[in-house]
Amino acid sequence: MISLDLIKNNPEKVVTALKKRAIEFDLSKFYDLDKKRKELLYQADELKKIRNEESSKVPQLKKQGIDCSEIINNMKEIGDKISQLDKEIEIIEKNIFDLISPLPNLVDEDIVAGGKEANTEIRKFGEKPNFNFTPLSHIDLCKINNFIDYERGAKISGNGSWIYTGEGAELEWALLNFFISEHLADGYNFILPPHMLGYECGFVAGQFPKFDDEVYWLDEKSQTSKFLLPTAETPLANIYRNEILSEEILPIKMFAYTPCYRREAGSYRSEERGMIRGHQFNKVEMFQITKPEDSDKAFEELVNKAENLVKKLGLHFRTTKLAAQDVSATMARTYDVEIWIPSMEIYKEISSASNARDYQARRGNIKYRDSKTKKAEYVNTLNASGLATSRLFPALLEQYQNEDGTINVPEVLQPFMRGKTIIGKGKNVR
Repeated sequence: MISLDLIKNNPEKVVTALKKRAIEFDLSKFYDLDKKRKELLYQADELKKIRNEESSKVPQLKKQGIDCSEIINNMKEIGDKISQLDKEIEIIEKNIFDLISPLPNLVDEDIVAGGKEANTEIRKFGEKPNFNFTPLSHIDLCKINNFIDYERGAKISGNGSWIYTGEGAELEWALLNFFISEHLADGYNFILPPHMLGYECGFVAGQFPKFDDEVYWLDEKSQTSKFLLPTAETPLANIYRNEILSEEILPIKMFAYTPCYRREAGSYRSEERGMIRGHQFNKVEMFQITKPEDSDKAFEELVNKAENLVKKLGLHFRTTKLAAQDVSATMARTYDVEIWIPSMEIYKEISSASNARDYQARRGNIKYRDSKTKKAEYVNTLNASGLATSRLFPALLEQYQNEDGTINVPEVLQPFMRGKTIIGKGKNVR
């Protein structure tokens, strides 16, 4: 949620940042509401002063034997007026909240305006693979090697679902185990969160109310029903909700493995066949909670960790800095790690490293106690996939395929694959 003080004190910054996202926001309604709120607060404070002054007279007057019934009745009338003003203030504050809470985060000053066309490639790793044979797509490789059963997956769960089988399931699990071992080695705390979450989790993470149609609700959608997590970021962002943390425990570094459940509404494009776009996929998610002055360093750490996982797998990828309209509504900046998929001749995002600054912390009331000022200040939150497998798996198959349709296993995965260096029976098996 955007800081109300920032809106009051630096409206130009707010308007300029929102324009980068192609959002025109008229602040006049906010200022009208805020002005009315201040007026009512002033009236309530003045009445409270009068009530306190009058009530302080009652004990002395009673000692003198003077009848205080008129004063007491006046205080009751004043109390009723204060209660009415408090109700009006509460309504206005809710109107301000409803006006401001749907607004997206303000992107950082160095983030350029525009959408995908304005994204900037920062760096690449490795080269696109060159084959001296006609390579197969990951869909064909999965079928001939019985890694994935698309037909039966669709039969039991509908389009956008699949079944990992045999060595395909082993490879998927090896990837997840590799990610987990790397994060543990870096000192991150392993979390296995609930998959069923309450509405407030989606609000704090910034996905609700705007994107509440993109999740699977267990009951009719409402603020009292539960939904299936779309990403582990959602529960991780809520672990310390409504808490004031000790400065000494920051930064908090954690990661979680979960399946992710998403409706993925809309028609499927040709390049999103197979596993590229699905309703359920596996992901290991990294998350950090930091002091504001430490979040830039934390962001670089998360980007580097995501990149290093792909580097250790020996896969060709690039890292892209997203323009304002391509940065998710919750975030102030995002770098995407994008894997090369040869059969499609395109890069696909496998990790988004993002800095939410204090946006999620404000929505979730997550603070830390500054050791010097003793004041409670909002933390910064950051997240990055480390990694999602539904696009990494296809890229690995295609980049490591052999002419006979078998797959070379990257060295870092071999300990998790019972020492196997090659998997699959190949296309020549009948």
